[in-house]
Amino acid sequence: MTRLLTAFWLSLLAICAGAAAQAQSYLIQPGDVLQVEVLEDSSLNRNTLVLPDGRISIPLAGAVQAGGRTVEQVQDALATKLLPNFAARPNVFVSVTSLAGGGIAGGAAALVEPISIFVLGEVPNPGKLAVEPGTTLLQVFSQMGGFSNFAATKRIQLRRAQGNGAEKIYTLNFDAIRDGTSKNGLVTVADGDVILVPQRRLFE
Repeated sequence: MTRLLTAFWLSLLAICAGAAAQAQSYLIQPGDVLQVEVLEDSSLNRNTLVLPDGRISIPLAGAVQAGGRTVEQVQDALATKLLPNFAARPNVFVSVTSLAGGGIAGGAAALVEPISIFVLGEVPNPGKLAVEPGTTLLQVFSQMGGFSNFAATKRIQLRRAQGNGAEKIYTLNFDAIRDGTSKNGLVTVADGDVILVPQRRLFE
């Protein structure tokens, strides 16, 4: 049983890493529209056009080069520029919402194809979930049928594979999202994301 579980986890992580790497290989072009989200400050969330010189402009960060870079590189650049305004390095998500000129070869079809995320743990229907690009975390929680009675809803993990083979883990508090005190439910999921809902501890 242990060997089967280990094999399952290794296979799942490999699938996630491969899907994320493929999505992040696209080089942003002038005319693309990017969606920028900052977990720590939702007032910075916006759609922004990549200007002809390849730059985007974000409050508190100023002008940032996006053209010719991958989504991951733009995320890192924005987080670095925003760092002086936060106590710790902010979590920045960037996604391409539309392509220059209405699409490139094969690009328009890619935008309407569903993306795959994976849900594990204390949920009614664990496994692979196909959602439309632009789907938010709160919408995913709804599509996966909510949580079991044993779910630790204050410690949900969003696990996102990075292009270098590493993984970032973000902790989400569904109770705060539900109560409206956290805007993290508006964050859009990315292809290959894994949502892990742990089991509630005793007295939690």
